[in-house]
Amino acid sequence: MNHHFGVLIPSTNTTVEIEYSRLLPATLQAHVGRLKSSGTGPFAPSLDADVDYQARLLGTAKVEVISLAQTSASLFADDYDATVTQRMSAGAGVPAITSAQAIGQAVQALGARRIALVSPYSPPVIERAKHYYESKYGLEVVALEGFAATDSYMIGKLGPENARDAFARIDRPEIEVLVVPGGNFPTMSFVAAWEREFGKPVITTNQAALWAMMGIMGVREPLPGLGRLLEAGLSR
Repeated sequence: MNHHFGVLIPSTNTTVEIEYSRLLPATLQAHVGRLKSSGTGPFAPSLDADVDYQARLLGTAKVEVISLAQTSASLFADDYDATVTQRMSAGAGVPAITSAQAIGQAVQALGARRIALVSPYSPPVIERAKHYYESKYGLEVVALEGFAATDSYMIGKLGPENARDAFARIDRPEIEVLVVPGGNFPTMSFVAAWEREFGKPVITTNQAALWAMMGIMGVREPLPGLGRLLEAGLSR
């Protein structure tokens, strides 16, 4: 049985479509809508009008769930997740989730609490990510490492070695999960290798969003080669 899911991405994102189209089985089919930035900063939320319009269009494709792959948008307003998922769900007529929410839920599903955040984000943005996961999910961020990217174009050009080298610098025994926010940072195909090297789960934006959407769609089969979160068929 084929399952269809929708993803809203910033118009500058060049990674989500590649990762979902190349790494997933044919039974999981992604349909993508692009969003224009509201223009109030490099990590600003997308225009509400675009969210509404693109969600409605994805609804006509009869997707089963819709996600927003823009983790940074969730970090600057406490009610953003609730507001934007309501808009998305109203437009598409299906359940909705943000990638920021998916990461928090994924860490909890692994039974973990102490995490490290390794991200392309600039220091102010990664500090907001720390506040978000500690205040909303009760996690303890015990290490932070950012690559100081100032816009989405820079993030898309980063290589996986940026994350791997950061893991090597900050890893220590009390860290239970390595978390890599950033939907335009190409990571999914490297998660399994990182987990083997560092001996602990790795959660990334597009991987966690996929995991959460599979749960909403009732898809339970494991996806090998994409990390412990997707391989284990964990309860979603």
